[in-house]
Amino acid sequence: MILTVTINPLLEKRYIYNRTLTEEYDRSWSEELRAGGKGINVSRQLNRLGLKNIAFTFLGGNDGKILRDLLFREKINFTFIRTNSGTRNASVIVDRSNQTITTLFGSNSVITEEEAEEFKTKLEKMIRNCEMVIFSGSSPCKAADTIFPFGIQTANRYDKISICDTYGEHLRDCIDSAPTIIHNNVEETEKSLKLKLQTEKEKTDYLDFLYSKNVKQAYLTNGGSESFCSNFDYHFKINPPKINSVDSTGSGDSFVAGIAFGWHNNLTFEETLTLATSLGTANSISLETSNVALTEAEKLRSSIVIEPVGKKMKTVDVTPN
Repeated sequence: MILTVTINPLLEKRYIYNRTLTEEYDRSWSEELRAGGKGINVSRQLNRLGLKNIAFTFLGGNDGKILRDLLFREKINFTFIRTNSGTRNASVIVDRSNQTITTLFGSNSVITEEEAEEFKTKLEKMIRNCEMVIFSGSSPCKAADTIFPFGIQTANRYDKISICDTYGEHLRDCIDSAPTIIHNNVEETEKSLKLKLQTEKEKTDYLDFLYSKNVKQAYLTNGGSESFCSNFDYHFKINPPKINSVDSTGSGDSFVAGIAFGWHNNLTFEETLTLATSLGTANSISLETSNVALTEAEKLRSSIVIEPVGKKMKTVDVTPN
């Protein structure tokens, strides 16, 4: 069982337009509600990949009730801690005629110290019984900032694989807690840690910094541009396929789900990296969020180029004579 942890879930209210030159006014031809939040997106993608998982989150208020119903409807296995503060929401305006998407986020939930402690108590019990735990998304407030570092330390104590994909003020504490694997977006990392990650050397130096913190694998992605990653102290550059992105929402979450899939199925590092990149890329050419079929990702695998940077790993032939 894979556990995903989302401490800042999101109820998306999507308004989909098809703007034409002959219309005097823009008219919404479709409205829909979606369950969001990075860890919830990871769970959705894991479901599509056929991996058993459970999502753990906070839910509160009327929007929390709606989000709960959406999770039931999607058959996303989940459990939650109830909060006095309502779950955050966002209005997502989709203009299909020119493929533009605008997202307007509401206020974050206010998690109390008592609710955060209740979450951590349940989290420790759940980590004991999972194979792998994935910490995804932002923290809504100061009281919740300790949850991910606590969870990573707990996973280490119980010898569980942990994947961290977060940003914000608590990122440094998460790194200091030594997750097994970390995924970061370049822009979010620069803002969170006050770093400059523009050159290849700056990026590989950052990967070395993570390795010095006992992070075994690190992935530093940059949308559709070249990305960098490390497997222990070996560095790699990934050139993703050239595509016309429609909506990149959830691409990083599909990428993380691919990493989890690779670890669960004992794929090689290169196989896992190729699959994760394929899933993230395929997600960005769809208006769906983290719901990529494995067959769709497979179509992109051959167009992904992975190059070693710096020292190269030695391949040993162990085929019996």
